[in-house]
Amino acid sequence: MLGTILLVILILLLIGALPTWPHSASWGYAPSGVLGTILIIILILLLLGKL
Repeated sequence: MLGTILLVILILLLIGALPTWPHSASWGYAPSGVLGTILIIILILLLLGKL
């Protein structure tokens, strides 16, 4: 249950971190890259049953 909630929150953060707004254009893809890495780690942990 907690893993599913965490997964949904991370997906929403990943969508929100995309550099589509003018003030975040200079950030590049760093925020979404970090969140994407965390999302992949959480997915692997969910699939292995460790979370």
